[in-house]
Amino acid sequence: MQYISRKKTFFPLNPAFRGYLKLYEREIRLPVSYEELRYYDSSIPVYDKNGNDTLWESVFYPDSMYGPLKAGLKRIYSILKAGGDQAAEEHLQVERIDYCTFGNSHPFRIRIVNTYNEVYDYFYIKTADASRIYGLELEHILSPYWMSYIVDGNTLVEEHIAGVPGDQFIDHYLQRPEFNPKRIAKEFVKFNERCFVRLLGDMRSYNFVFDITPDFDDVQFRIRAIDFDQQFYEGKRTLYMPQFFKENKIFVDLAIKHLNAEVVKQYQQEERSLIARRIKAHRHRIKDLRDVIMTDRVSFPEKITQLGEELAQYYDDPVFARCKTMGEIIERSLKRLLVKSLR
Repeated sequence: MQYISRKKTFFPLNPAFRGYLKLYEREIRLPVSYEELRYYDSSIPVYDKNGNDTLWESVFYPDSMYGPLKAGLKRIYSILKAGGDQAAEEHLQVERIDYCTFGNSHPFRIRIVNTYNEVYDYFYIKTADASRIYGLELEHILSPYWMSYIVDGNTLVEEHIAGVPGDQFIDHYLQRPEFNPKRIAKEFVKFNERCFVRLLGDMRSYNFVFDITPDFDDVQFRIRAIDFDQQFYEGKRTLYMPQFFKENKIFVDLAIKHLNAEVVKQYQQEERSLIARRIKAHRHRIKDLRDVIMTDRVSFPEKITQLGEELAQYYDDPVFARCKTMGEIIERSLKRLLVKSLR
């Protein structure tokens, strides 16, 4: 059974990391902070369409706060989605503000609606945690997906990542006859490898989503992480491998049933090659981020030692065991890809 720290420590952003975020236009002045959103005076539970408690609450604010608060939230949305262009803000409406009582980050979820066509979107406001922001940045650089997020002081704003949560996919989509189980198994193998290489932990089924795309002769699947709190924080190697969580067992069973060892190895190598290409394409940004991570404190000595030793044994690479920070460990993990890609 996998063990995840129940209450993950939040790490503040150090000056070097803030300098990096400003350089790449991630730190921007915002009109509303996370702390301001905490001053709500009442709430009601949010239920899903089947009447189940979602562990989110819709929150309400004093009348004196509503006007400035909603204007500020619309402004944040335009910064996040349109580079700050205010032209469309008059057609936006903040329909609901929800607060999550579950998990470490306790985010606020903003539901915003375009009054022209009633199309809605979400974004999230959270406490800025260095681990999580490193996770977002590595996802942006090393995965197939661009991440939209901004930081201001102790406030983090994230875009909504659309998709079917993995646990709901298991319950309502997995057995659909039009879905090819081999494609689902393939994507899980590639996702598992991507998480392990960049050391993103706690990818239980409810922490990732399925992006389902009909193709001309089949349905394609992509798995996207939606929770980045456990970026190189834990000490146990298997916590960075989604295959070892009981919540994901059904995907592991699919892979065992439909993919042989040679095919699994091929998919793993394909994913590693793609990550190596992204590292080369963004080598200057990766170097800047590496310089920050190398000296940052985003975990504890005992976890760093444990992870270094376990990876040294797994890869038969003693360099991991000599690493003194999580930055050194992730650097070694990524360097291995580059060395192999040059062979």
